[in-house]
Amino acid sequence: MEKFRGYIDHFIYKNAENGYAVLVFICDGHEETMTGTFSDADTGDILEVEGEYVEHNVYGRQVKVSSYRILEPTDEESMERYLASGAIKGVGAALARRIINTFHEDTFRIMEEEPECLAQIKGISLNKAQEIGAQMREKRDMREVMVFLQRYGITGALALKLYAFYDTKIYSVLRENPYRIAEEVDGIGFRRADEIATKAGIEMYSEYRIRSGILYTLQLAGTNGHCYLPRAILKRHTLELLSLEGTEVEEAFDAQMDALMMERKIIMRDEDAVYSAVFYHAESSVASMLFDLKEAFDVTPDEEAHEAEKEVRTIEAMTGIELDDLQRQAVTGAVTNGVFILSGGPGTGKTTTINMMIRLFTRRRYNVVLAAPTGRAAKRMTEATGFEAKTIHRLLEANGETYERDKDNPLEADAVIIDEMSMVDIRLFQALLRAMVSGMHLVLVGDAAQLPSVGPGQVLKDLIASKCFATVVLQKIFRQAEESDIVLNAHRIFRGESIRMDNHSKDFFFLPRDNAEVICKHIIELIRKKLPSYVGADESEIQVLTPMKRGALGAVTLNRFLQEQLNPPHPSKKEYAAREDVIFREGDKVMQVKNNYQAEWEILGGFHIPVERGTGVFNGDVGIIRSIDHRASEITVVFDEGRQVHYPFSASDELEIAYAVTIHKSQGSEYPAVLLPLLGGPKMLLNRNLLYTAVTRAKRCVILLGSATTIQEMIDNEEQLLRYSGLQERLKEAGDIE
Repeated sequence: MEKFRGYIDHFIYKNAENGYAVLVFICDGHEETMTGTFSDADTGDILEVEGEYVEHNVYGRQVKVSSYRILEPTDEESMERYLASGAIKGVGAALARRIINTFHEDTFRIMEEEPECLAQIKGISLNKAQEIGAQMREKRDMREVMVFLQRYGITGALALKLYAFYDTKIYSVLRENPYRIAEEVDGIGFRRADEIATKAGIEMYSEYRIRSGILYTLQLAGTNGHCYLPRAILKRHTLELLSLEGTEVEEAFDAQMDALMMERKIIMRDEDAVYSAVFYHAESSVASMLFDLKEAFDVTPDEEAHEAEKEVRTIEAMTGIELDDLQRQAVTGAVTNGVFILSGGPGTGKTTTINMMIRLFTRRRYNVVLAAPTGRAAKRMTEATGFEAKTIHRLLEANGETYERDKDNPLEADAVIIDEMSMVDIRLFQALLRAMVSGMHLVLVGDAAQLPSVGPGQVLKDLIASKCFATVVLQKIFRQAEESDIVLNAHRIFRGESIRMDNHSKDFFFLPRDNAEVICKHIIELIRKKLPSYVGADESEIQVLTPMKRGALGAVTLNRFLQEQLNPPHPSKKEYAAREDVIFREGDKVMQVKNNYQAEWEILGGFHIPVERGTGVFNGDVGIIRSIDHRASEITVVFDEGRQVHYPFSASDELEIAYAVTIHKSQGSEYPAVLLPLLGGPKMLLNRNLLYTAVTRAKRCVILLGSATTIQEMIDNEEQLLRYSGLQERLKEAGDIE
């Protein structure tokens, strides 16, 4: 480990969110390029640094910094250099010289404690003097807070986040109740707060700790798809999390549960189901709003149903499209019910049925709007129907975490058709229903056999299981679909039957391999050489799907390998090291991994003139990095439909490399070809539901690589991750159904 002493000349770039930076450091009269986390360091700061030399494959020799310490300038030369660096806004080289010549070694004390004295210097008004003093005090306060936080093991991005949220109040927060930060600061969980609390001397049995543990356990349940937890499971998980046991602890747990219920932060139903308040109210309001829609059409006279069926047959004659009985029943049901559900597997005619619904609605002069949960799903819906489909977020005019469309500004529609409903979680569904009014028709389309939503709940499954709403499940596989082994094997998987893997197929193949490295090499060969011409698609459209994030064939490892092979470093391609283990490169395939309602996008027309603008980029959207601009500190990504988004470096944690994605994240997408490496893994991830979802993402070709045993084990494994969702019960309560 090398030691360096010098000052920061300038930053090449710096991530304001996590503090990661590349900078030029002047040490003993020569320059060193340094990389690392410099949370509170600024241009002109004098540092004592520890690090080691590393060789970057594009940028050459650099110092990778492991630790540093900021030293206060103690002589006039270093003080002047700091002020002249631009660290203090409004102070340049000439003004820095005049300040130092006036106050000499007392300069920093004067600037912090008696800034009005600066007004005696030519070029500094009293207002400017006070502004300079405020900047100096803020930097001093920040440094003092950073030193204070280091006592609790808090450094880097977390320290910056806490300072930005609490300012100097962080002192009292950490001394009195560090668990507040888990409740109040986005992105900081209980475990980190618990580590800090331990260092702050908070006792293991503290009521603050038990309270925070309960809320965190429920929050964690939400990220795993649950809307509630049974009380016994909540208690067990909370006490395991806290490493506590004994009668006194259980009594303390019960006391905090009572306190949280009094505060309405948690809701208890049936003496067993414990909800965080937000999810309970979401389920209850969804149930109530659905019945409001249903009851507007609750009694359909036989003549009206007969008339609707006559219209359907007229449309069939006009279009030459003949529906089967279930499809005809579905089209009729869509116009005679306030809420209607259409389900079915691949190849069963859902798209044809949707098109006939649209024709019948428009024949009746209804205003029909179409939407889906993701950009890709909306694009597919548009292509399949010829009508514009939007993401649900765009339909609702998302603005931040709120929506412009709500009960006071409802959708201007007579009928709303939502595709890929299996992906819609309880909160998004709640937002959609808030924008609908009694008298509108709501048609929900999806495959209930797909994986449930990434977010909390299992909305489509619960709606069908409740039997509260008119539902048709299509079953017949149509002749054209029967020619596809993708469709036939998907249905075999759904039924728990073995699939054909003899490679006597045009669109479904199996390559038996027992080594992860060999599988990776085959994936590259298939993407580069064989599949693009076979499926008529660009290599960027071919998607690798994997059941898991970690492991030899997990998304993280695969992406590192695929990026190196498909988009290797090159002097002509700019890069940005967003995190220590993540480098974004021009040309990379990336995925948005969180909803960003404020992100602005534009679609460029001729001469690069924007022809459309909007806001919102959402979890699961996939695009290509068009450019990386270090001067502007931004990454430009082009998503589906040509939507171009400029990401400041500080927002790069919203993106992930996406040459390979988990099957869960592929929901709602359709790819020309899917490569699916399967070579063992956790049993809970290797189930029928997951394999079915992966196979049905492919349009023209599926290639499984790996172990036939693993594939069969997935087909045999009917277990799905249990989700605690109470929507069925809320629906029965709202409908007064036994």
